[in-house]
Amino acid sequence: MEPLLEIKNLHIAFKQGERLAHAVRGVDLSVFHDETIALVGESGSGKSVTAQSVLRLYPEASIHYPQGEIRFNNKNILEMSQDELLELRGNDIGMVFQEPMSSLNPLHTIEKQINENLMAHRGLSWGEATIVTLDRLQRAGLRDAEKRLKAYPHQLSGGERQRVMIALALVNEPKLLIADEPTTALDVTIQARILDLIKDLQRQMKMSVLFITHDLGIVRRIADRVAVMKDGELVETGTAAQILNRPSHFYTRSLVSAGFDEAPPDPPDDSEIIIELADLKVWFPVRKGILRRTTGHIKAVDGVCLTLRKGRTLGLIGESGSGKTTLGKAILRLEKSDGEIRFENIPLHTLWGKAVRPVRRRMQVVFQDPFGSLNPRMSVEQIIGEGLEVHRVEENLSHEEMIVQSMREVGLNPDHRHRYPHEFSGGQRQRIALARALVLKPRLLILDEPTSSLDRSIQFQVIDLLKTLQAKYELSYLFISHDLKVVKSLCHDIVIMREGKVVESGRAGDIFDHPEAEYTKELLATAFAD
Repeated sequence: MEPLLEIKNLHIAFKQGERLAHAVRGVDLSVFHDETIALVGESGSGKSVTAQSVLRLYPEASIHYPQGEIRFNNKNILEMSQDELLELRGNDIGMVFQEPMSSLNPLHTIEKQINENLMAHRGLSWGEATIVTLDRLQRAGLRDAEKRLKAYPHQLSGGERQRVMIALALVNEPKLLIADEPTTALDVTIQARILDLIKDLQRQMKMSVLFITHDLGIVRRIADRVAVMKDGELVETGTAAQILNRPSHFYTRSLVSAGFDEAPPDPPDDSEIIIELADLKVWFPVRKGILRRTTGHIKAVDGVCLTLRKGRTLGLIGESGSGKTTLGKAILRLEKSDGEIRFENIPLHTLWGKAVRPVRRRMQVVFQDPFGSLNPRMSVEQIIGEGLEVHRVEENLSHEEMIVQSMREVGLNPDHRHRYPHEFSGGQRQRIALARALVLKPRLLILDEPTSSLDRSIQFQVIDLLKTLQAKYELSYLFISHDLKVVKSLCHDIVIMREGKVVESGRAGDIFDHPEAEYTKELLATAFAD
């Protein structure tokens, strides 16, 4: 049977001045009609470069294809004109990117972005396009989809933006869907629904799927075949059962056998309180009419109380849009709130603007979307060192030595500190964000999905790093995540949120072993199903 997509002896290099930096070498990969093939490998292995080259998304001035072909329906994509590529993109081939905030237009509403795709490729009127757009958003699991049509990307949570991207990619019923980590920002229950949605649409549309992921649980659930990449080369290909149960390459065996440690050792629970919240509320007004009168509120955080002590990790769990990230921003005074926020017994709720700056060094954050939080015009050295300059940090080491030390701690090569964010993979960018926070040696670190863009092997290293740093410096972590396997390995206490409220809280071991709330039981059953 002839494949729908065939990659033959593909070599990819990026132009860096007069020299070429090779990213992919000699890849041979076929995707057949109606099948799902998972492309697996560590961060920086060349998975995303290979996938994005199928649509020639990299600027022609920065990329070179020394050898090989990419054939779709027996036409060589590398020889297509720009007009042919425009017809191909979003029509015959749809793509879901890893970082939705950098893929969606911040100046256009969700409705406009998806409608324009339908109008361009299918010739629908605005009204006809809106009906299809609403249907796709609902099928992608976007809550209150009709109300969100007029929303802008920044008004949605990370997981909600990813669902919009999935709806956008599937709206024209493509023959091939390229999904680059499409569920990294989603909680486990929504992740399961999205995977089921993709499988259902695949059957309905007879669609092929090239699925890029680091989560072997997803591979087990969705893939027919698996291709494993390492250092820009394809090291093993086979059926999902063969790769997961009888891997032959040593690297594949290391991926399959890797697993998180059990619960971390429990530190004293009578140590000093680092963060204490009492009846915290973050309500966003809903305004309507010509006079923009307030007719109601979106209760993103509604009466939350929690306590985090020195040296402990508190896991904040909940579906996308439950208020987890908003709560973290409120603690950092990046979001206005009502109620009490006490950091080291300092009443943060009474402070705002410049008054918060003296305590900011001691409370740092790693955001969910590293590409959106890193300045693309600054080098890695400037990004990590910016906080040292702002807070005028003076220690025995120079700022450059502190930057080098921080990069080594998170597994980055200090020789790369003069590079820019776009020159790193998604996982590497997340480590840059972690290094930026750790260089200031904070007492509280708010981690908003810090491992969501990392492959499993790198996740283990980051979690081990966080444990080591916590033990060494008695750090306190507020760990926001939807990955309950990571939470179980790292967190001492858990708070579970839904629609802005706490539905269950307590010791991690107690909740994992004896959950009480039905919502908690559903989360655990879905997360540990495989």
